[in-house]
Amino acid sequence: MGYQWNGQDIAADEEGYLVDLSQWNPELALLIAEDEKVNMTDEHWEVVNFLREYYDEYQIAPAIRVLTKALKKKLGEEKSTNKYLYDLFPYGPAKQACKIAGLPKPTGCV
Repeated sequence: MGYQWNGQDIAADEEGYLVDLSQWNPELALLIAEDEKVNMTDEHWEVVNFLREYYDEYQIAPAIRVLTKALKKKLGEEKSTNKYLYDLFPYGPAKQACKIAGLPKPTGCV
C-alpha cells in the first residue's frame, strides 16, 4: 500500500500509515484525508497540527484518552470531547487523525 504524490511513491503500511514519517507534508495529508473520506477544515487541521506537535515533543502518537486530555488543555472543553472529535474523524479520532498527520498508529488502538 502507499500513496502517489507529486510523481513519487510514498510507502505506507497495510493500514495506510506512512512508513517514513519525514515524507509527510500538508498536501500529502490532503491526499490521505481524501482516501479516508475526510474533508479537511480548519478544525481538522487544528487537531492534525496538535498531533504533530505532540509527537514532536513526546515521540509517541497519543491514544484517544490522552488526546482528549491534552486537547482540553490546549483548545478548551468544547474542542476536546469525544463527540467533537468523532464528528471530525468518524473512523476513530486518534487513529484516523494520526494517519492524516503522518504519524504512526497510536498505541492502544486496535
